[in-house]
Amino acid sequence: MTKPKSDARQIAIIGAGMAGIAAARTLLKAGHHVKVFEKSPGLGGRMATRSSPFGTFDHGTQYFTVRDARFAMALETVPGLCRPWSANTVRVLDELGRVAAAGLPAREPHWVPNPDMNALARAWAQPLASAHRTATETRVTLLERGPGTGHRWQIHAIGLETDKGHERYTFPGFDAVLLAIPATQARELLQNSDIQEEMALRIDDVQVAPCWTLMLAFPQAMQPGMSALGPQWNAARSTHHRIAWLARESSKPGREPIERWTVQASAAWSQEHLQDDPQRVQAKLLKAFSEVTGIRAEPAHAVAHRWVYAQTIRPLGKSHLWDAKTSIGVCGDWCLGHRVEDAFISGLELALAAL
Repeated sequence: MTKPKSDARQIAIIGAGMAGIAAARTLLKAGHHVKVFEKSPGLGGRMATRSSPFGTFDHGTQYFTVRDARFAMALETVPGLCRPWSANTVRVLDELGRVAAAGLPAREPHWVPNPDMNALARAWAQPLASAHRTATETRVTLLERGPGTGHRWQIHAIGLETDKGHERYTFPGFDAVLLAIPATQARELLQNSDIQEEMALRIDDVQVAPCWTLMLAFPQAMQPGMSALGPQWNAARSTHHRIAWLARESSKPGREPIERWTVQASAAWSQEHLQDDPQRVQAKLLKAFSEVTGIRAEPAHAVAHRWVYAQTIRPLGKSHLWDAKTSIGVCGDWCLGHRVEDAFISGLELALAAL
């Protein structure tokens, strides 16, 4: 870890997805004091991994590509952690699982970290976690100028719920605050704090769609003489009205061999069924999965997960927003698109602007 500078600033980062981690590691390397606040139990955002008795599921981000030289250089700091996945020739299927369009020849590798998608976020966040610069299960509710000289930012947050209600915290003394959270949450936090009205209005144009994800495991495919259930392909996009993407998790390098599938619903269907009971969503997506893949076997494991903010429909159109007068900024994949690299570049460029 870089030794803090004599003129090091105290910088708060709200959100520990890829954008927040990219911003934090950049500022830390520049010698500043960084504190990252994350409302979830773990770090990484949608670069998430769900464990099961049958193996892991990358139930958010499925893979990532590398197009920006800065992202490529950052990946060189974790040699061997990421490996190419043989999902390059992704098929497009119709509602009955027939190939509607053949996969194009691979133009770029589809990368996956090992042993799971969250491994990259964990590796880059390790210096922060080991120095106790992260506060998980801490939801920031308000930003306000603190009393005293300098009027630095103080952060109000709530933690875990106890028998006496939620624990409440105040973290004072920040020179700058960077919001690396979904667009809707960033806008609401700015508005609730009665700051940066113009910035909040610019974020208002961003549109991000939800996504229901289904995780399935079929250990019966491990029987002697059987290598897999259903189709021989490992990943596909689908025109089925319920399903947009299917992938055989067990085909990814370094993963457990038990056959597991991750199914991601279409943006339109997810929005329509956003408030549905998870069991009902699970049943509907399992039926659609059977229609597309031809797999009629009963899964030994089936779990649905809802991502309220998943795929950017209308991005901000620039990598970040930064106001030097108030030292408030926002970043996230939604600024540029929805790719992992978009989140990384957004966090990196906001951090550079804040230096």
